[in-house]
Amino acid sequence: MKPFNKLLAVSFAFCLTLNSAFAAPHSFKPVDEAAKQADFLAFRQQLSSAVARHDAKAVLAVVDAHIQNGFGDDNGFANFKKIWKLNQANTKTSPLWKELGLVLALGGKFTDRNTFNAPYIAAAWPENLDGFENIAVVGKEVRIREKPDTKSKVLATVSYVILPLVQGTQWTGNWVPVKAPNGKKGYIAASYARSPIDYRAFFEKKGGKWKMTSFLAGD
Repeated sequence: MKPFNKLLAVSFAFCLTLNSAFAAPHSFKPVDEAAKQADFLAFRQQLSSAVARHDAKAVLAVVDAHIQNGFGDDNGFANFKKIWKLNQANTKTSPLWKELGLVLALGGKFTDRNTFNAPYIAAAWPENLDGFENIAVVGKEVRIREKPDTKSKVLATVSYVILPLVQGTQWTGNWVPVKAPNGKKGYIAASYARSPIDYRAFFEKKGGKWKMTSFLAGD
């Protein structure tokens, strides 16, 4: 290879590396198709209200008898009550209220006329991005900080994007290690981070009524 051509090749390779390091994050704006079907929208509003007031009876009324709770042998209505501590006298402290409340608040998509997948992070996640290696930022002007500290330097601000996780780095309390758009390691507050394998729900219309047929996390 001639010296000039070799120089061009090296320069081209350097530009590719530079562009990769400073690649723009994948845009991932919220999606909510609930309003496409008035009956489902009304159902979700009623369920959200029941969750907000910690009304176990109202929530259990829409739980399918064969609800999927995970990927083992713990499925079904009775196990749902046990997992979420709704078979106890005091159900106000159940972790269900927080988890289901978040899922309902984060939109979703219809997979067909009779099935709704929530939240949008799971329903609309790009097929070409690994859910174990990336994280969705669910908020506007979310700060990526140099260290897991609110007083740390801000590397960048992002709104509704997908960022690569920093592999091999443990989450630090309420902070998630991510790769900033400039390629540097940074941290975002966990309250603005959501994985496609976090809690998610399927709602299906059965016999003219909407039911929650799955509520689970993991893969």
